[in-house]
Amino acid sequence: MPETPKPEAAPSPAPIPAARLLAGPVSVINVGLEGFTHDLAAQKHAVVQVDWAPPAGGDEALAALLAKLGM
Repeated sequence: MPETPKPEAAPSPAPIPAARLLAGPVSVINVGLEGFTHDLAAQKHAVVQVDWAPPAGGDEALAALLAKLGM
């Protein structure tokens, strides 16, 4: 049986130079330690804190059951 040719991967976008990336105002979405939010806000950066936790408290078996229920 002949091999099926693999599709070529899309080229990666060119990296953004750090100087250009940080030239404008910094806006942050923080998922993690809330202290980072306070530190960034104190420096007048736009920041949003997202309170996130793994589904079912990280219990994989319970998360699988919830996924079956569509939750």
